[in-house]
Amino acid sequence: MKHQDSQQQKRQTLRHVLRAIGATSLIATGLGLSSMALAQTPIVIKFSHVVANDTPKGKAAERFKELAEKGTKGRVKVELYPNSTLYKDKEELEALQLGAVQMLAPSLAKFGPLGVKEFEVFDLPYIFQNRDVLHRVTEGPVGASLLAKLEPKGITGLGFWDNGFKVMSSNIPMRVPGDLKGKKLRIQSSKVLDAQMRALGANPQVMAFSEVYQALQTGVVDGTENPPSNLYTQKMHEVQKHVTMTNHGYLGYAVIVNKKFWDGLPADIRTELNKAMKSATQYANAIAQIENDNAIEAVKKSGKTTVYAPTEKERAEWIKVLMPVQKTMEDRIGKELIQSVHKEAQALGLK
Repeated sequence: MKHQDSQQQKRQTLRHVLRAIGATSLIATGLGLSSMALAQTPIVIKFSHVVANDTPKGKAAERFKELAEKGTKGRVKVELYPNSTLYKDKEELEALQLGAVQMLAPSLAKFGPLGVKEFEVFDLPYIFQNRDVLHRVTEGPVGASLLAKLEPKGITGLGFWDNGFKVMSSNIPMRVPGDLKGKKLRIQSSKVLDAQMRALGANPQVMAFSEVYQALQTGVVDGTENPPSNLYTQKMHEVQKHVTMTNHGYLGYAVIVNKKFWDGLPADIRTELNKAMKSATQYANAIAQIENDNAIEAVKKSGKTTVYAPTEKERAEWIKVLMPVQKTMEDRIGKELIQSVHKEAQALGLK
């Protein structure tokens, strides 16, 4: 009981601190100040994320900063906080809503716990056959409708950034799904990912991204799932002996801003920031596959991890075990939404 009280007090303290920081941040950006002060003081955008600078997201954030500051002729200053240096992934959405940070690029799984369960469609195993299908979703009406669902939460969505398709890692060989039975596997907080791991017979463990390396190193968890770029840049391959190229799920991000902050910006500033975001998004999605290909090659060259590509027969077994998760999640995510993704695949001649 005392532990629960202590945890509640910590959360309340965090909220008070975030509100205080948020108020300061809004003042610092010039909201409510005179036009003269606005001209003298750059509008500060704090952009927080949880991965390394040399990942697709990290590089895209750097590109956005460069383009935003150049396009606004210095009227906007973008401060980047990578690798959970400002907020961990469990804290950052609340910080954004309170105005303590202006911009984030959280993984799409983060929006389910926020109450926008439709975003968990991206977590479904084998929902996207390839990037072409994915981009028809993220760049079309389906993606726009999903971002619009964030508005009532005080969040404006600006776009989707790719990372890549996920691989499985652990300290045992993983040729077929049964090899993971009984193993403790780290996941993000997602009902879909929980169901996915249970379908494999594994025990899902929700954990902040910044804590995963140590948990793998100490054996708190046996393995995890990640695109290769995250696996490599976080050095998880140094504490995982085996990687299997399951490509079973997708990891991407939504770039979002505090709605009140965004709506309060001068129209010409918003126009320039939208241009910068569009260019940064094109860049992010162009380099994502290359970065992941390079990362898996680097993992192989390290000699610390064995990388295994399933045979066609083995891949069919992974699909057979995981595909039913799509059906079981229809009531949570929405049958029509899942079907709309399949229709995009059919439009490309895929089944």
